[in-house]
Amino acid sequence: MQNDKIDTIKDDEIEFSLLQNLPLSFVKGNVLLPLRSQDGELIAAVSGNRGLLALRDLARSLDLKPHPVLAEEKVIIDAINRIYSQTSRVNEVMGDIKGEDLSMIATEFESPKDLLELTEEAPIIRLLNALLMEAVREKASDIHVEPYEKGLDVRYRVDGILRKVLSPPRIIQEALISRIKILASLDIAEKRLPQDGRIKLLIGGKDIDIRVSIIPTALGERAVLRLLDRRAGVLNLEMLGLSDEILTSFKDSLSRQNGIILVTGPTGSGKTTTLYAALLRLNTEERNIITVEDPVEYQLSGIGQMQVNPRIGLTFAAGLRSILRQDPDIMMVGEIRDLETAEIAVHASLTGHLVLSTLHTNDAPSALTRLIDMGIEPFLAASSLVCVLAQRLVRVICPHCRESYTPSKQETDYLGVDPLPAILYRGKGCEKCLGKGYLGRTGIYEFLEITPEVRTMISERKDAQAIRTSAIRSGFKTLQRNAIDKILKGITTIEEVLRVTQKDSDV
Repeated sequence: MQNDKIDTIKDDEIEFSLLQNLPLSFVKGNVLLPLRSQDGELIAAVSGNRGLLALRDLARSLDLKPHPVLAEEKVIIDAINRIYSQTSRVNEVMGDIKGEDLSMIATEFESPKDLLELTEEAPIIRLLNALLMEAVREKASDIHVEPYEKGLDVRYRVDGILRKVLSPPRIIQEALISRIKILASLDIAEKRLPQDGRIKLLIGGKDIDIRVSIIPTALGERAVLRLLDRRAGVLNLEMLGLSDEILTSFKDSLSRQNGIILVTGPTGSGKTTTLYAALLRLNTEERNIITVEDPVEYQLSGIGQMQVNPRIGLTFAAGLRSILRQDPDIMMVGEIRDLETAEIAVHASLTGHLVLSTLHTNDAPSALTRLIDMGIEPFLAASSLVCVLAQRLVRVICPHCRESYTPSKQETDYLGVDPLPAILYRGKGCEKCLGKGYLGRTGIYEFLEITPEVRTMISERKDAQAIRTSAIRSGFKTLQRNAIDKILKGITTIEEVLRVTQKDSDV
């Protein structure tokens, strides 16, 4: 074996034509990755004798001499996963599903009893596999399969924005939905009722948990697949984008022995991620932590997690009531939706438990009045609440194509800061961000501590605007203020902040 050794394998070092006819199972099973052919030799990364023997056979079939290069097994496997995940493009697969394949699918649809057999045909399997692999590669959070009168739309949600990636013919709708149902262990014969399920897959070396929701519509069934990268795990508090001031205050609140800590915001604003990060910080051997969620998105080691199931009477309130008999120190309720859940949470917090939960409100002060509107007595809300963290998610300027520019008067007027900034930043679009100018997301936040003054205002049934005005006088920083700080630092843009917050009249 040659003495050459490499520590990394870069994409530009690989001759992709060598991989076209090599199955993934072959290269992965032998831990072998052909790199290039040069001077009559086949240069390939191997990690042991198994790869060396496979390389000799492969080189002989190509009429080349084997030239092995040593690399760690993990380096080779990571490169294989990365390279092969780029070779299954959705549009290429759709290009193969033509003519004869579509005729076969149309014929099979005439006989419902053959539907299961139909979904096992290669074209549908390849299409769904390609959709999943491309979604993972683009870091999509959701895949939407939507039937319309004249066709079928497939859209990805990337960084909170939906984008159409494919419009396959309507004729494959039932086969595609049925394939999804089979993977999610759902009833493929039931087309009248909504169904929920889960799929666990290994895609490109990543352990992906997919939450499936299928609902009937007038034009057929519609599916949404939520992708969760379990290997990525749960973010810690320092990774969420909290300012130093808010991070310190939030950590102080989490150190409390009892009370209610609320995280608020609209659907998709990252509330659950924040709660998981808080639980990760609180999770120690000395504490008993139990959650009731809808659904359980990530499994947290050392924490008891319960998933609600309203069909059998396991609601948030019922789950929370049961948790109280499990001697908990800390409880997390996925969402406070009704008076019963709110009352149990309040009483639990007043009897020595720390309760974490979420509410759907536009800002932090509104969460205080929302509890009272639900029917919680003001003096109980004032006594139990510790703090409220409101948040949104904004896209981050792509670091690979970020550029500076001179802001317009309209932009500087929006910022309202002194001195006015000479430059701001934006992304001009590149291959890394698929031309969008943004790559990834971060949070903008406002943190409202329940001070004695705020408690008094809650007890006096003051409205959210009065509480907000009073808190601002005491140093409370709004979502808009936090967003402006991130704009000035070149993290995000004014357009992105307006997109996320323009519907919130009080932001």
